[in-house]
Amino acid sequence: MSSDEAASYALFTKEFTKNPYRTYAKLRETEPVYQTLFPDGQHGWMITRYEDAVEALKDLRLIKDFSKLMGGNMEHGSIFTHNMLFSDPPDHKRLRGLVQQAFTPRMITEMRGRIQEITDELLEKIAGKDHVNLIDDFAFPLPIIVICEILGIPAEDRDKFRLWSNSLIEGSGGEHAGDIFLHMQQFTQYLGERLAKVRANLGQDLISQLILAEDEGEKLTEKELYGVVSLLIIAGHETTVNLIGNTVLSLLEYPDQLELLKNNPHLIHTAIEESLRYNGPVEFSTSRWAREDFEFKGKQIKRGDLVVIALNSANHDPDQFKDPEVFDITREKSPHLAFGKGIHLCLGAPLARLEGEVAINSLLQRFPNIKLKVDKEKLEWRPGMIVRGVKELPLSL
Repeated sequence: MSSDEAASYALFTKEFTKNPYRTYAKLRETEPVYQTLFPDGQHGWMITRYEDAVEALKDLRLIKDFSKLMGGNMEHGSIFTHNMLFSDPPDHKRLRGLVQQAFTPRMITEMRGRIQEITDELLEKIAGKDHVNLIDDFAFPLPIIVICEILGIPAEDRDKFRLWSNSLIEGSGGEHAGDIFLHMQQFTQYLGERLAKVRANLGQDLISQLILAEDEGEKLTEKELYGVVSLLIIAGHETTVNLIGNTVLSLLEYPDQLELLKNNPHLIHTAIEESLRYNGPVEFSTSRWAREDFEFKGKQIKRGDLVVIALNSANHDPDQFKDPEVFDITREKSPHLAFGKGIHLCLGAPLARLEGEVAINSLLQRFPNIKLKVDKEKLEWRPGMIVRGVKELPLSL
C-alpha cells in the first residue's frame, strides 16, 4: 500500500470522529487488518470486518494482561487493571465467577422498578424546561444513580465519578488529559476510603457482596476489589450514557423510526439492539496483545503487537448485515458486537439494555415532540479510543 493510500484513511481526525463509517467501509474493502498509529501513540493493528472481529475476540493468542509479556508481574500495574476485563484464563474465570455471584441477572431484573422511578424523577425535573442538554440532564444521571445505588455509594459522591471516568476513558485525547494522574490518585483514594467504611459495616450493597464473595476458598484480593469496583463504576454508566444519547440521536435522524417507536413501544427491545449496532456506545474493544508470533488474515502479527477490534465497523459489515447504513428498529435479532464476544462478553450488558429500554420509552412517552436544537453537524463527539457519544445533546422538548 502506498503512502497516499495510507493517508487517505485519515483515522482519528475530527472528521473521522464525527462519522467514521465511510472510513470503515474503505478499510473493510481494502485493508481489513490495518497497521496504524493510535491516538495514545502506540502502533498496532485495527480489525474492521465482522468475521475477523469475531475470530479475534475469541482468539486466546491475543491476551488482555500485558504483564504476561513481561514475565507476569502485575504488581506495578494500575489498580484499574486488576479485574476480569484485563485478565486472561485462568485468572479471568476466577474473577468473573466471583463477580457474577454478586452481580446476578436476577438482581438486575429486580432493579426495573427502581430504574423506572429514577427515570420518572429525572423527567419530572426537566418537564418545565423548553430545552435541555439530554446528556447532562438525563443520560448521565440515570445510569450513575443506578450503579451507585447498586454499589451502595452515597448520593453526594456521584458527580465525582463523571470527572474521574472521563479522564480515564478519554485518556490522552480527553479534555482532562493534563489531570489524568491526579484523577487516578483521587479515584484510588476514594475507593480505599469507601472499601474501609463498607468493611466496617457490611450491608446488602454490591460492594459488601463482593467483599464476601468466595469460591472454593478464593476471595477477591484488595487490588482486585479496587479493580472490580472501579470497572463497575466506570463501565456501569459510560456505556449507558452513550447508548441513551446515541439512540435518541439516531431516532431524530430517522423520523419514520421515531414515529414507529412512539406508536409501538413494544418495539423498544429491537430498537435498542439496532441502536447498539448502528452507532454503538463502545467504538473499539479494549487492547489485546499478541502472546506469540502468528499469521492472521495474511498479516504477520508479532509477539507483543497491539491488536484492537473496531466494533462499530464490524457492526456495519454488509457481509453480515443487510443495508447496514440504515437504522431500522424492526431489524430481526442482531448478532452485533457492541458488548464484545467470547469470554470477555460484557457482564453488564443486561443492565445497560434494561436502562436503555426504560429511558428511551419513558422519554418518548413524556415528551413525544422532542427535536434537535442544533444542526447535527455541529455536535461535538467525545475524544478517545473507547466510547462513542456526543458531549452534549441539546433538545427542544
